[in-house]
Amino acid sequence: MKKLFTFFFLVLFAFSAWAQGQSVSDQLKADPRKAYGNDYPYQPFKGRLTKAPSGYKPFYISHYSRHGSRYYWTGQLYTDLDKQLAAGHEKHVLTPRGEKLYNDFMAVKDELNAGVGELTQLGWDQHQGIARTMYGNFPEVFKKGGNVMAISSLNVRCVLSMSAFCQELVQCNPKLEIREESARHTLDGVVPTDRQNPVKHKVPRPKPRYEANRERFFSINTLPTDVARRIFSSTEDIPGEERRIGENIINLYKSLPNIGKEGMMDGIVTDEELARIWEADNLGSYSWVFGPQYETVPVLEDILKKAEAVVSGKSDRVADLRFGHDTILGPLTVLMGINGADRDPEDPSEVKNIYQNWETCKASNIQLVFYKSKKSPGDVLLKCLLNGQEASLPVPTTMFPYYKWSDFRDFYTNRCNTIKKLPVE
Repeated sequence: MKKLFTFFFLVLFAFSAWAQGQSVSDQLKADPRKAYGNDYPYQPFKGRLTKAPSGYKPFYISHYSRHGSRYYWTGQLYTDLDKQLAAGHEKHVLTPRGEKLYNDFMAVKDELNAGVGELTQLGWDQHQGIARTMYGNFPEVFKKGGNVMAISSLNVRCVLSMSAFCQELVQCNPKLEIREESARHTLDGVVPTDRQNPVKHKVPRPKPRYEANRERFFSINTLPTDVARRIFSSTEDIPGEERRIGENIINLYKSLPNIGKEGMMDGIVTDEELARIWEADNLGSYSWVFGPQYETVPVLEDILKKAEAVVSGKSDRVADLRFGHDTILGPLTVLMGINGADRDPEDPSEVKNIYQNWETCKASNIQLVFYKSKKSPGDVLLKCLLNGQEASLPVPTTMFPYYKWSDFRDFYTNRCNTIKKLPVE
């Protein structure tokens, strides 16, 4: 009987992994732009959320969000492309598609250079929409007004994302009292890795286990070279290596929806081509978020501390909001094991089933929604939303997507304490 049970468990596990893989594939087919990874613009979730157990109502929300859509994060991309396209034009080595790109790029390059790293109108709209949806999904949290604390990275695009979100909440209910802060003394709760953080942390930097098998799993990606050759008939005298030139073109293409320039590069590269190489790109993304996960322990501790203060009655806040970067939200997703992101598989082909880099998109966000029992106020549940959708946690529960606050608190307190005891090389 034991062997039979084990057999069925393994079959069920295998089927689950297969189903997840199909789900990822289906998502890419439905929206190939998800292959843009963390350049993917946030898309509101339009599905239904699970009703709370009878007698429970939401009373507090703890939140972390990445800033909204922006221009490319570094001006180096625009500078390099300017030099490369200008050289190609002068040397007459641009293809017809290359000449069109040259003309289109030169027409907008002043705007691009002026906007490097700055929030776009879409980024502002994303956060207003998320705030409006949060209010609509959980009106009980906000309907009586109350105190809200919002903290942000020192970066302007994060400050403006915070402002957009908080303005919309106040539009929904003018009774809300919202304190917005972007200061060095709050960095531990939003971007502990910031050089200006007065608190310094030293933690180990783990490597995902799949790395040992990564090279044997994937062939070399030729798309950057192919793309460069669509633009240049020769790159011999063009600044930069051919592959790097192609990567620059692809990065510009993926950034366009965030800055309202879709269509500028039609025919140069397609979303379907990017979707075909997405799995390999996602592996690199997983390594990128897996390594610094321990650096986000202060953020998780901030979440635990502020939630405990509310649950115990020491704080009257109805929400704690945080606005930062993908460099924190992505690793925090792994640290918390949201949707199994902490599983750390040895098989590279399994990574896509536990982490998808589009979940760390522009304006991506984690919401922890707390529920209190009418009959027993000390009986508190919570659920986790990742980009508006109910997500799983590695915390034991018999009522998914809901978890007992006490179990959540103890599980993650233990995880944080264990990490802080690890030796640092």
